[in-house]
Amino acid sequence: MTSGEGRGRTALVTGASAGIGAELARVFAARGFDIVLTARRADRLFALSRELETNCGVRTKVLPADLALPETPKNLIGTLEGEGIAIDALINNAGYAVPGLYRATSWDSQRDFLQVLVTAPCELTHRLLPSMTQRAYGRILNVASVAGLMPGSASHTLYGGAKALLIKFSQSLHSEQKGTGVHVTALCPGFTYSEFHDVTGTREVMNRMPKLLWLSPERVAWAGYEAVMKNRPLSIPGAQYKAITALVRLLPLNAGHRLGEARSRILARRK
Repeated sequence: MTSGEGRGRTALVTGASAGIGAELARVFAARGFDIVLTARRADRLFALSRELETNCGVRTKVLPADLALPETPKNLIGTLEGEGIAIDALINNAGYAVPGLYRATSWDSQRDFLQVLVTAPCELTHRLLPSMTQRAYGRILNVASVAGLMPGSASHTLYGGAKALLIKFSQSLHSEQKGTGVHVTALCPGFTYSEFHDVTGTREVMNRMPKLLWLSPERVAWAGYEAVMKNRPLSIPGAQYKAITALVRLLPLNAGHRLGEARSRILARRK
């Protein structure tokens, strides 16, 4: 059974094969949205598609795709337009991190990272925003991170910067779209139980982090849904992360930078 304002509307969820992305698909489906699922792992997308259709009674469409390819955003929207599917909610969730020192990584890996985390969500938004504005309804949820609100630290060098861009982008777009019926929100979770750290090879280190810092993907997804429906520009799930980010904002810039360096040393010792 479904409920909520999503009946007759469609949400596109990127990175929907696991973790926060899969939970966001479940949340939007539970509120009545038909769901378009995209990620690289087709088998997981089809399994989630069957789950959503059975449990929520919504229609789904699976579009396996790799957002690291520059042509993917245009091709995705072209496919949807060709089938007459209008997107009412865009959830830009796809993401990962490139571990290691910047000088020790390949440029190809960093280029693909920027394509997935920065260029693809900005392009998908740009391609869908005019029609949302014309219909006077749209929901754009950009999954950023608390890392985008914290001082930079060693390793995963571009991750914090990419998430900071998503946050600033969302805030600017939120201001631009006031009064149009299009809501824009940046969702900024902290450590969340998912496959993210398995993919980056940092699971052993992350398992040593205090349990009070961890959030469930279900909690994060519901926080994001509620925030974008209420048109809040920023959502930080968890009282612990609200407190941490508030304290960081009070620090002078150089002190914040030293905090980032201290965090880097702590994580390095835990490896």
